[in-house]
Amino acid sequence: MCPRHESVLLEKMSFLGEHEIKIDSKGRMRLPAGIKKQLNPTANGRFVVNRGFESTLQIYPFDVWEKTRAKVEKLNTFNKQNRKFVRSFLAGATELVLDSADRINIPKHLLKYADIQSEAILTPGKHTLELWNKKRYEAEMDFDSDDFADLAESVLGDIDLGNDDGE
Repeated sequence: MCPRHESVLLEKMSFLGEHEIKIDSKGRMRLPAGIKKQLNPTANGRFVVNRGFESTLQIYPFDVWEKTRAKVEKLNTFNKQNRKFVRSFLAGATELVLDSADRINIPKHLLKYADIQSEAILTPGKHTLELWNKKRYEAEMDFDSDDFADLAESVLGDIDLGNDDGE
């Protein structure tokens, strides 16, 4: 696939769904069938898991990780903040591969970072998946419709989200 079409495919790829996940004592989680169907075949069952924001874990399909890492590695590391970010961003990154039972094995140190033991929530991120401690996720998402409306207005209030055909 040519790079131009690959980037278009990446821009269009996003995940849907909120999935309750069980993590076994070895740190393995089964990837939901609905998520597996949404994966770009170029990821080839490979992922990278890393520390995320709000104590989550970010799970990148491998093709998305490669593009993200390339952007991060372009940062000027003579700048102290950039250097600190690059170091922090790359430090916990771990490659994962789906096994024959559609499971990935999350490293213990990353599960500890996100305070995930046996119950978790897998949600869409921007071209990634976010793995949350179930209780933390429920607390984060505990807002009423007015709170959501206010958030939408502050983030999207000046943006026309109409269709390309003028609707």
